[in-house]
Amino acid sequence: MRVTVIGCSGSFPGPDSPASSYLVEADGFSMLLDIGNGAVGSLQRFHGLLDIDAICITHLHPDHCLDLTVYWIARTYCPDGPAPRIPVYGPRDTADHMIKAYELEPNPEMTATFDFRLLEPGPVRIGPFTMTTALMNHPVEAYGLRIEHGGSVLTYSGDTGHSDDLVRLARGSDLFLCEAGFADRPDLPPDMHLTGREAGEHAERAGVGRLVLTHLLPWNDPSETLSEAKASGFRGPVELAEVGAVYEF
Repeated sequence: MRVTVIGCSGSFPGPDSPASSYLVEADGFSMLLDIGNGAVGSLQRFHGLLDIDAICITHLHPDHCLDLTVYWIARTYCPDGPAPRIPVYGPRDTADHMIKAYELEPNPEMTATFDFRLLEPGPVRIGPFTMTTALMNHPVEAYGLRIEHGGSVLTYSGDTGHSDDLVRLARGSDLFLCEAGFADRPDLPPDMHLTGREAGEHAERAGVGRLVLTHLLPWNDPSETLSEAKASGFRGPVELAEVGAVYEF
C-alpha cells in the first residue's frame, strides 16, 4: 500500500497545503480519501489528474469535499471526452450537497460523472481494498476509515473529537492518519476535534505502528502540536503530515 499526502490543512487551506486529501494506491488502483478545497491542484503534482478510480468522502464540511465540484469539471470536460464514471462514497445526501454547491439543477449532469454510493458503518470492498467505516464524534455525520490490503492497515480519522470507536477502528494499524486540529487549551469546544496530545493518546490505546498528525489548522503552531503528541505517552514514531509525503508499507 502506498499513501501520498495531497492536502493536510484543517478547516481551510494554509499557505503550504490544501485542505484534507490523501491518495491511497495498491495493485494499480488509486483512491482518494477526501477531496477538500485546493486538493485538485495539488493532486496534479503527484498523480495523473484523471487516473483516480474511487473517492471516499468522510463528511460534508467544505475542507473535506468541496473540490469534488471542480473535479467534476476536470472529468467531464477534458479535451479527449468525458473520463470514465467512478464511484464516490459519502454520507447521506452527498450527491445533492455537491450538486447544490455547484448550483446545478437536479439533473443527471454530476451523477453521469460520479456514481454516488452511501457510506455506512461497516465493511465495504473498493477495488483491492477492504474498507471498514465507523461514525466519529463530530457535529455532522462523519466517518473514520480503516483501509486494509495484503496485510497492511491504514486508518484515517477524518474529523472527530474524543472517540472510543476511533480507537477500535485503528487497532493495530501500521499507519494512523489522525487529526490534531486543536491546540491544547482549557476552553476547547467538545465533540469536534482532537489535540496533538489526544491524537497520541488514541494512537497509544490503539497500538498503532506510526502516527501522522493531520488536519493541521494554519493558525496553530505545528511544532507545538507535534510536541504535545510526543509527550502523550505514545511510544511509536510520530510526525506532522506534509504535502507530498509518501508512506509505503
